[in-house]
Amino acid sequence: MIVRKLISSLFLLVLLSAIICGAAWAAENSNQVTVDWNSVFRVSKMTPTLQVVVNPPLRRGASLHDPAFRALHDIGCDVVRYVPWLPYPKLAVAELEPPKDGKTSWDFSLIDPMTVDFLEATKGHSVMLNFSTIPQWMFKTPKPVAYPADPDQPVWDYTQGTELRDPSMKELGDYYARLVSWYTLGGFKDEYGVTHNSGHHYKIDYWEVFNEVEGEHKMTPEQYTERYDAVVAAIRRVAPNMKFAGLALAGPSRGPDFFEYFLNHAHHKPGIPLDMITYHFYATPAADQTPEVQQYTFFLQADHFLDTVRYVQSIRKRLSPDTQTDINELGSILPNDNRSGPIVIPNSYWNLSGATYAYVFGELAKLGVEYAGESQLVGYPTQFPSVSMVNWTTGQPNARFWVLKLLHDNFGPGDKLMDTSNKSPYVYARGFTTRDGKQKVLLVNKRDHAVVVSIPGVANGHVDVVDQQTAFQPPAGSQLSSDKVTLGGLAVAVVTLAK
Repeated sequence: MIVRKLISSLFLLVLLSAIICGAAWAAENSNQVTVDWNSVFRVSKMTPTLQVVVNPPLRRGASLHDPAFRALHDIGCDVVRYVPWLPYPKLAVAELEPPKDGKTSWDFSLIDPMTVDFLEATKGHSVMLNFSTIPQWMFKTPKPVAYPADPDQPVWDYTQGTELRDPSMKELGDYYARLVSWYTLGGFKDEYGVTHNSGHHYKIDYWEVFNEVEGEHKMTPEQYTERYDAVVAAIRRVAPNMKFAGLALAGPSRGPDFFEYFLNHAHHKPGIPLDMITYHFYATPAADQTPEVQQYTFFLQADHFLDTVRYVQSIRKRLSPDTQTDINELGSILPNDNRSGPIVIPNSYWNLSGATYAYVFGELAKLGVEYAGESQLVGYPTQFPSVSMVNWTTGQPNARFWVLKLLHDNFGPGDKLMDTSNKSPYVYARGFTTRDGKQKVLLVNKRDHAVVVSIPGVANGHVDVVDQQTAFQPPAGSQLSSDKVTLGGLAVAVVTLAK
C-alpha cells in the first residue's frame, strides 16, 4: 500500500511538473516573433509625419510657441500638414468681408506670424498647407454670419451655407490663388487691381483643398469635386508645380460615394491632377470606459479603420492607381474632451495613443499607403487636449510625440517590409530591412502590462523604447543580452540587430 501511494505521488509530481513546464514553454513561445530576413513582403512607401493646427497657444508671445515650434523643427518630418481652421476666423481667413465699393478686406497681420513660423520651422522639408475655411460671405445665407472680434475666441458656427453665391466658382478659385501667391510669389493683385506685397517666397509642395467636407458646408461628392477643380485650376495658374490633395474626409467608412466619385477622372475637368487623397481616423472610447477598457477599444477600432483603408485602396487602385494616400489625421480623442473644468488625463493614455499610432503606421506601410500623419502638435483644454503631442502647460513633448520621432528616426520610404511571424495577438511585430541595410523590428505592446518577446537573432542588438517609464522623455536605449525583449505596458520599441 505504501509503495503504491509513493508511486502515485511520484506520478502526480511528474505530471504536475510536465504541466508547469508545458505552460511555461507555451507562454514563452506564444510571444515569439520570427522574421524571415530573406523574404520581402513589400517595399515601403511610408513616411511618418504630423499635422499642425492653428490654435492661439501657437501665437507669438504665447507660452507654448517657442517649445512647440522647436519640437516641430527638431523632429524634421516631411509633408507636414498645416491647417488654419474654422474656430478662429481671424487666424484662418485672409478676407473676412466681401469686396465692395473699390475696397477689400485682405489682412494677413494675424495669419502671417504663425504661418511664417511654421514655414521656417519646417524649412528644408516638404509641407502641405490647407487653409480649410472658405470666407463665409462666399456662401448664400439668410443673413451675414458674425465672427468674434477677439481672434482667440473660438466660434463653431462660422461655416454656414451650402450654396456658393458665385456659381462659376471664379470667386472661390481666385481667393485661393491669391493666398498661394501671397506665400510663394511675394504678393498679389486684389479684386480691384491693387497690389498687396508680402515679400514671401516660400516653397509649398502640397495644397490640400478644404477639410472634412462632409461636415463643413455639408458638401456632396459632386459639389466637392467641382470646387476642388475650381481651386486647383486657379492655383495652378500661379503655381504650376504645386501638387494637390483632396477629400480630407472625417468619416471615410461612411463616404464610399466620395471616393467613387472623386477618384473617377471622368468627373473632373481635363488636366486636373489627382495627386493625393486624404482622410482621417481617431480612436474614441465610450464615456464610461476606464483606461483598463480603452486599451481594447483603441486597437479594435484601429482594426476596423484598417478594413476601411483596404476598401478605399481597392477603389483607388481601380479608378486612379497613381494617386497617393495620406491618412493625415491619426490619433485618439477622449470623450467629453472639450468640456469646461479641470482636465485630468492619465499618463498611460499618451502611451496608449502612441502605441495605437505605431500599430496603424506599421499596418498602413504593409497596405502600401504613403503617409501617416499624427494629429496634432498642440491641443489644450476646450480644444481637444487629448489630441495634443505636447504638454499644453509646459510644451514638453509627450509619449505620442516621442513615438513619432522613434518611427521617423528608424523607418522611411524604400525600407523593405520582411515576412514576419508573430504568435501573440497582443504584441504587434514587423521586421524591416532599412535602406541602409540595417535589420530592425518594430514592436508594439497592445496591453497595459509587461510582456517578454522572444526574437531569434537579436542578442547583442540594440533596443530603443517609448514606454510609461520614459513618459515625457525621449526614447530610452539599451543593449540586448539575449534574444528576449521585455516590453512595458503599451510600449513601442525598435530593435536593431547587431551586424
